[in-house]
Amino acid sequence: MTELHPRDPHPREAHPRDPQLCDPQPRDPEPRDPGPGDPQPLDPRPSDSASGDSHPRDSRRAEQTGLRCRVKVGSADGILAVVPHLLGFHPAESLVLLGIGGPHARIRLAFRYDLPDPPEEGLAADIAEHAATVLGREHLTMAIAIGYGTGQAVTPVVDVVVPALGQAGIAVQDVLRVQDGRYWSYVCSDPACCPPEGVPFDPAGHPAATALAAAGLGVRADRAALVRTLAPSVEAAQPMSRAVERARSRAGRLVDDALAVPGSDPLQSIADAGRRSIRLAVTAYRRGDELTDYDEVAWLGLVLFDLRVRDDAWARMDPQFNEAHLRLWTQLVRLLPEEFVPAPAALLAFTAWQAGDGALASVAIERALRADPGYSMALLIADALHAGLPPSAARLPMTPKQVAASYAKRRRPTSARAANQRRRKVS
Repeated sequence: MTELHPRDPHPREAHPRDPQLCDPQPRDPEPRDPGPGDPQPLDPRPSDSASGDSHPRDSRRAEQTGLRCRVKVGSADGILAVVPHLLGFHPAESLVLLGIGGPHARIRLAFRYDLPDPPEEGLAADIAEHAATVLGREHLTMAIAIGYGTGQAVTPVVDVVVPALGQAGIAVQDVLRVQDGRYWSYVCSDPACCPPEGVPFDPAGHPAATALAAAGLGVRADRAALVRTLAPSVEAAQPMSRAVERARSRAGRLVDDALAVPGSDPLQSIADAGRRSIRLAVTAYRRGDELTDYDEVAWLGLVLFDLRVRDDAWARMDPQFNEAHLRLWTQLVRLLPEEFVPAPAALLAFTAWQAGDGALASVAIERALRADPGYSMALLIADALHAGLPPSAARLPMTPKQVAASYAKRRRPTSARAANQRRRKVS
């Protein structure tokens, strides 16, 4: 899912779908028997059919239980029921676009923009251009547009976006507006199915919503509720402050010990200790454990300042253990003082992106950039999210050993120059 602030021409969150989740059909589709490989009819329970696809936001549960979730939606209220589960929260004052592709017309990508307030044609044109670019790059030729808000806020945007998508070769199957538990279609003028007062619907009561909730795709009340999951822990502020001082003392002792050894790099000793601590923490969370010692949390925050340590942690983000990594980085983001937040928040964003949870990734990026607006890893992931790149793009190009070797190679020229300088002094 992708989101756009009114002054930002990029979506704020993207939920690219690697596993296909839903089969949206045109309104009032012709009934037909499912063919080979087609998704099964909607069932309120997760299907354990071998042909089903698990949702990336809960890949660990799917792997552990063997449950698969694929739902088929054939009406507007079905589409509206799955959107909050794709985004992770109920949208408001938003334009949501669903990119549809593949032989069975599956939702491959869902992304959200904030509606410009007040409406502005230039910003609507920015949204249209960006949406067409994202959908086109993913080779998606169909879309559904859903505006959440008043007609005065939604109509000026869809009036620009829908024709622009059509010009880009993207067929818009339906254009809906949602407000106060009712929806309207911009493409249906039949009062028998689309009355002027709107069609009431209950997204939570739809069988598709039931199936997705059972598969582990929870929905928060709004985006603010998601933001609060990464809010700093007020209770931990004072003990963490004292723990940080002890972590600095611990680093100081390592520096002093290294300085006592001629030719050693004092900062390297901190990096080596930091990598060991990261390895142990990642292993502990994969076992289901959790850090309860503020001193160790503070130490991890301190050593992650070193890019050698952060990149070592980055290289350990095997998506097979995604849920464990999400718990680790979320805890650090919540407990650490603001100055230590950028690295764990960026790692959390990467892990959430791997899971297909663009909303959480976007919120984590905001936390990282609020603490350090120039933090390069956060900016890099933000660009990927804004571009709507799929979770499969969140690859690990290096192993921890390769990361260490890369940094060691960078140090060698400096060491060689230092040795040459010493030899010249001796001669």
